[in-house]
Amino acid sequence: MKRTLAALLAALLVSVGLAAPAAARPPLPIRGADISSLAKSEAYGGIYRDRHGRRDDALRLLAKAGLTHIRLKVWVNPADGYNDKAHVLAVARRAKSQGLKLLVDFHYSDSWADPGKQNKPAAWAALPYEQLKQAVYAHTFDVLNALKAQGTTADLVQVGNELNGGLLWPDGRWDNWPGMAGLLNAGYDAVKKVSPRSKVVLHLANGGDNGLYRWWFDNAATNGIRYDVIGLSYYPFWHGTLEAFQANLNDVAARYGKPVLVAETAYPFTTADKDGWENIITSAEPYPGYPATPEGQTAFLRKMTDIVRAVPGGRGLGYFYWEATWTGVAGNGWDPADPSSGNGWENQALFDFDDRALPALQVLGVGR
Repeated sequence: MKRTLAALLAALLVSVGLAAPAAARPPLPIRGADISSLAKSEAYGGIYRDRHGRRDDALRLLAKAGLTHIRLKVWVNPADGYNDKAHVLAVARRAKSQGLKLLVDFHYSDSWADPGKQNKPAAWAALPYEQLKQAVYAHTFDVLNALKAQGTTADLVQVGNELNGGLLWPDGRWDNWPGMAGLLNAGYDAVKKVSPRSKVVLHLANGGDNGLYRWWFDNAATNGIRYDVIGLSYYPFWHGTLEAFQANLNDVAARYGKPVLVAETAYPFTTADKDGWENIITSAEPYPGYPATPEGQTAFLRKMTDIVRAVPGGRGLGYFYWEATWTGVAGNGWDPADPSSGNGWENQALFDFDDRALPALQVLGVGR
């Protein structure tokens, strides 16, 4: 088989020690998965298998694949009782026993907090601003201190989730930067009080929108908001091209001098449905060149790995795959207040409809 001149030159450079073979590149420091749905999945009968079909503990399967971290969201008083402090503590114990590190994602809500809604927990709804700041501090401290007390200190902490428009509306909304700063810094102070070495992540969605990120983090700097890491969500079917995402990732790392972390990403491995609740992504090719197949999902994660590794200055920490274990289990729906709700995400898990680990899990774990 003929080899191109570029390939021959690359092989020559490797042979004389002037370049490292691709396999020798170090893996990304953070190779993680959000598994916030796992406890509820298991309670309703969800099981997990390796690629050969052998049943195993989901966390052990993640660790065996080479993952380094898990991510767990925290709601204040969710209607279904999951994603609260008790469940975070229980899953964290299991994760740390497998050698996995922990990112804790505070939503400061009783349900989903994202760019379209940042609703206060019911218990905080009537609090005046200064008491609201204290509630943020106390809740953050309480969860993290309990984790520390059981020997599972959080390694990374998100103070808020997808903060495009701020948090705890209206007090911390985008049009009240001093109010937002006070709330975010209360969370930051609580994190550092429990564990000065834990890194605070500020996380936005729309990872391909450089204008959003410059506007937000410029205002954060002006208002004295403290943080250690910039987190981004990037879903290619919603958040712009891969090229725009890469350009934004590189720009914010350089502009703000902070490491960057993809806090959420995912891709479908099928267009089929398992639980009878319509999937959120149904296209046969949600992003050009990446079909909704196990091969397309795998190729997408390889591309994500390459993009994060290419961030200048080594500031690309890695990425978390969002809801890797959210398989199609009856009862484990998206709405904590509605037991009849379904999932809509099971075609983007890292386990197939036979509960077997998909090839993409190995790509994520290897981190090359």
